[in-house]
Amino acid sequence: MQAATKPKVINRLNRIEGQVRGIGRMVEDDRYCVDVLTQLQAVRAALSRVESEVLKDHLDHCVMGAMTGEDPVDRKAKAAELIDLLGRASR
Repeated sequence: MQAATKPKVINRLNRIEGQVRGIGRMVEDDRYCVDVLTQLQAVRAALSRVESEVLKDHLDHCVMGAMTGEDPVDRKAKAAELIDLLGRASR
C-alpha cells in the first residue's frame, strides 16, 4: 500500500471500529431495531468506501507497476489476481 493511502485507510477503519462498538452498545441497550439497522447500513457503506480506496491503491501502485514493468510473468500474475478478485466481489 502506498504511504499516502495507508494513514487514510487506517483512520477510516478506526472510525468504523468505533461505529461497530456503538452498534454493540445499541443492541445491549435494546435500541429500536430500525436504528440498529440504519447504523449497520452505514458501517457497510463505510467498509465499501475503504474497499474502493484499497482497490484503487492496488490498481494505481501494484497492478500499474506490473503492467508497465519488464516482467511478463508478473504482468500475467497481476492480471489473473485482479480477475479473481473482481470475480469474488461479484458473488
